[in-house]
Amino acid sequence: MPGLQTILGELNTKFSRDGIKKLAAERDAFAPGKSLAAGVVVHAKMSLHALHQPWQDYLKTIPESMQAAILAVIHHALGTKPPTQVTFAWAPGYDYEVSIWQAPDTRATRGGITVLIKSRYPDDKHPLDAKADA
Repeated sequence: MPGLQTILGELNTKFSRDGIKKLAAERDAFAPGKSLAAGVVVHAKMSLHALHQPWQDYLKTIPESMQAAILAVIHHALGTKPPTQVTFAWAPGYDYEVSIWQAPDTRATRGGITVLIKSRYPDDKHPLDAKADA
């Protein structure tokens, strides 16, 4: 989905080696119990972006257990010294999935965390949704 890829590009810039240093000051926005859509991921500056509301809506569809896992990763990454870079990716899938992996630091370079979210396209209704309406 082009719109989701556009937002993820902006998100990855914020969580890049240079951008994440600024986000570390806002770590509490990702504390346990916070809403993923309420964090810096959808910062007010993005509200001017045409994809801001669809992005917020999409985040709210991710199951709460997976939102909590993503929040925990972000919260942890922002709390390391220096903050650990996070890369976000999306791929189409049947149901929701989240895969998380971390490349460790070496003596020469910092590692990083990757969060891959799989889901149906945001406008693609799951077949079970129709049965739940019946």
